[in-house]
Amino acid sequence: MIEVLFGESEAGSMKAAKNKFVAGTVNGPVSVWVAGKKTPPRKSFAGWVEGTPDEVICLGFMMDIGSIKEPMDSPYRKELIGSMYAQNQWEQDEETIQELKNAGDAYVNELYRLKRFLDSGESVRIWYSDAPYSRCGLYSLCQILKDYENKISAVKLPEYIVQDTNIVSYQSWNEVSAEEFAGFLPHERALSEQEVRMYNTLWGILAEENSPLRAIVNNRLLSVPEDFYDFLIWERLTSAPLKEARLIGDILGQSQLGVGDWWYARRIEHYIRQGKIRVVEDSKSTYARTICLNTI
Repeated sequence: MIEVLFGESEAGSMKAAKNKFVAGTVNGPVSVWVAGKKTPPRKSFAGWVEGTPDEVICLGFMMDIGSIKEPMDSPYRKELIGSMYAQNQWEQDEETIQELKNAGDAYVNELYRLKRFLDSGESVRIWYSDAPYSRCGLYSLCQILKDYENKISAVKLPEYIVQDTNIVSYQSWNEVSAEEFAGFLPHERALSEQEVRMYNTLWGILAEENSPLRAIVNNRLLSVPEDFYDFLIWERLTSAPLKEARLIGDILGQSQLGVGDWWYARRIEHYIRQGKIRVVEDSKSTYARTICLNTI
């Protein structure tokens, strides 16, 4: 069984889940409520996902942002991914920066690897959520799957699960640790040819609209303007100096929309260039600089 995921972290956890050996875990669920107070969850071992790490495909193409007229393996998409990952949020050595810039090439190789699996008749299981990047990943993948007759199934991340007296909520598969993945297998269902064609059609409509951004609105994936999430920045940024990392961290922690920190960093940089946000104290690492509203 070939496992397809749409984020780097979640794909790494899945590889560990299919490896029967976990060296560490990723960050856990967003929120846990127990008897009226938050407490860290106890990671229950749900078993292993059958197979090997080589059967995990990561299609981290960030299809919720940028033009989608071009195919996933286009130079445009690779350059966009590189620009997002290499914003120098934290100070990094040259080797790491170059690796981040080449992330698009790695995802293209993953895409070609998936096509080879499909050509050989392998079954595919898609792990997706309502995070915009993930839903876009599912829809865009169906452009490829419509041309195959392989067995396709999907596991959608539930909004929450109940663990004993705990209610655990999730925003994306990035929040699920390796030892928990197998516990979601009961949510697996077959993806019919009709559904694949439907998602392909919906993606075609979005591609015709070709907005710079796509978001989940009332459980629907819609084309939205580039400034769609900007109100989250303006709600929190005042004339009082604030670390950029703190601002973005507050947005991520409170909004929980499944949008990456790099998107907010890009929008902040946009408004710095426009003169609407002022850098009070600069730094080589953009997240370490202090910023405020430019009221001058």
